[in-house]
Amino acid sequence: MKTHSGAKKRFRLKPGGKVKRKKRGLRHILVNKSSSVKRKLGMMTHVHESNIKEVKRLLGVR
Repeated sequence: MKTHSGAKKRFRLKPGGKVKRKKRGLRHILVNKSSSVKRKLGMMTHVHESNIKEVKRLLGVR
């Protein structure tokens, strides 16, 4: 099965089985957001447990 092109650009698989992703909300309307919010949005976070199975399927991982 081929890897989903959009998923491979958006997600990174960690050695422990967790999946990292970038946070949403940092593309536009940044004037209304505080500096601390923008700083936190720039950090990576983990995919929620309920979505890991689907993301791994898109990445071609069993």
